[in-house]
Amino acid sequence: MSEPHVAQRGPLAVTVEAGKEYWWCRCGLSQSQPFCDGSHRVGPFRPLRFRALRSETLYFCACKHTASPPLCDGSHKRL
Repeated sequence: MSEPHVAQRGPLAVTVEAGKEYWWCRCGLSQSQPFCDGSHRVGPFRPLRFRALRSETLYFCACKHTASPPLCDGSHKRL
């Protein structure tokens, strides 16, 4: 698999906690989107570490084609 699987054509809103670490799924196969559950073991993708600077709601990319990972940049509109 050279292209990530499109988990969803739109972002996933997640309320993150300041100082907490999150691992964003890059392969699109995780059952716990937008975060990694280890499904990448079947391909070349590895999760991306994200540390929240403040508590807030962020929109994580679920199409896995964003140019600003792990957050949505609207790339899903071009798929």
